[in-house]
Amino acid sequence: MTVTIVGSPHCDLHDMGDEHPEQPARMYKINDQIIASGLDYVLHFADANPAKLSSLELAHDKAFVKSIFDRAPSLGGEKIWLDDDTIMMDKSLNAALHAAGAVTDAVDLVLEDKSKSAFCSVRPPGHHAGRASSSGFCIFNNIAVGAMHALEVHGLDRVAIIDFDVHHGNGTQNIVEGDKRVLFCSSFQHPFYPFSGAEPCRKGIVNVPLPAGTTGSEYRDLIKNWFKAVDEFKPQLIFISAGFDGHTEDELGQLRLVEKDYIWITEQIKALADKYCEGKIVSVLEGGYALNALARSVVAHVKVLAN
Repeated sequence: MTVTIVGSPHCDLHDMGDEHPEQPARMYKINDQIIASGLDYVLHFADANPAKLSSLELAHDKAFVKSIFDRAPSLGGEKIWLDDDTIMMDKSLNAALHAAGAVTDAVDLVLEDKSKSAFCSVRPPGHHAGRASSSGFCIFNNIAVGAMHALEVHGLDRVAIIDFDVHHGNGTQNIVEGDKRVLFCSSFQHPFYPFSGAEPCRKGIVNVPLPAGTTGSEYRDLIKNWFKAVDEFKPQLIFISAGFDGHTEDELGQLRLVEKDYIWITEQIKALADKYCEGKIVSVLEGGYALNALARSVVAHVKVLAN
């Protein structure tokens, strides 16, 4: 078994405008880099199904989900703003449903032993969407939907979510912070959008605020508490919120990570997955807006997942 890339052409059709950093070109660049690297010959590829309403409601309030469906523009309709950074146009709801559905599909593939691990190459991203809110480019919380699917549908007792985006996964924390079946680890630049994560949290929430300018070697030392927490928790499945906007070339943040750092953190996570959950990993794309750096980093990440 190898790594399955789960995605959908519907994710390419969500378009918040030429000036918006979260743009369809992210998908095109990743796909091109995978082909240029030769990885397409050793990976499996799967088209995502749209998320079921019941899956969305495992992570989100029913009233919130209904409000997104009710507000979604019809074909050719005017764009609407969900928050200051997040626009929904007529194809956005379908893209968001396929992004969340990719993660539940990936969970099914991995837990049914049809794939060793999976990478969900999707957009819009998800980790800023809370139980009852869309924000920060995110409509639904893709990884939280997948985690709850693993717990409620597949009957797992413990899952870990490791988030290395440059921004705190505030939406994911909002959804899982009351659920002791979930270990959530997030590293992020601070102080920085969404200006959260530095406050004390329950056991099982391991936040690592990082000062602007943090280098790869400093990063490796600062997140060491993650591995102790995962060792104690012994997850049955590990999820990764894979945000590559901490790359030194990405202008949306001020961290100084490079591809070798993403290789290192993926190796550490993979070793933990091999130890506790038969190597089962579901990784989900979050941020990353410097297109060349994003594509190189995704390929580096997936290569480690695929050995």
